[in-house]
Amino acid sequence: MKLTESLQHLKKFTYTLNSLSEEEWTNFSTIWQTGEAKRKSILTSKGETEKTLYFITEGVQRAYYLTADDKEATIVFTYPFSFSGVADSFLTQTPSLYFFETLTQSSFLKTSHSKVMELLDRYPNLERFISRATAFALKGALERQVELQTFSAEQKFTTLLTRSPQVLRLIPHKYLASYLGIDAATFSKLLSTVRV
Repeated sequence: MKLTESLQHLKKFTYTLNSLSEEEWTNFSTIWQTGEAKRKSILTSKGETEKTLYFITEGVQRAYYLTADDKEATIVFTYPFSFSGVADSFLTQTPSLYFFETLTQSSFLKTSHSKVMELLDRYPNLERFISRATAFALKGALERQVELQTFSAEQKFTTLLTRSPQVLRLIPHKYLASYLGIDAATFSKLLSTVRV
């Protein structure tokens, strides 16, 4: 996807959260560059501080936690058109507890933490935009926490497919099972018995 087309998607997404003045948008749009990564590329490793903010234009990515016994726990998936990266590490500039990888060939816009912070210092309205984006991300994380702690396996499965029906064809089932906190056999059983 060309830079101009990608920036139009970024603008549309940005304006759904917070309108910007022409000057604010012009300056915000100039800090981005295009990037791409092959399938199964690690973009951020555990222990690294996230210096990059991504806006996804093609592909699917995930963040996951690696346990002491090398078991992967998928935390979140991202796909077009949304921001991505290890958000808590990016915002706090502390080492990441997670890995961030592409599951498919991916294209994106990317910018650096320093460029974002420079603009936030200059434009309070952009700071409001980041605050709103962070608030919606927190809202989603808390809703997911409730699902993980209180929903049955079938409820988790149904909720995921109602919210994001495309995931079955985009994401390998082992990662979906991990995301839901259920084993692969249970996921397979739900896949053959539950209709959404």
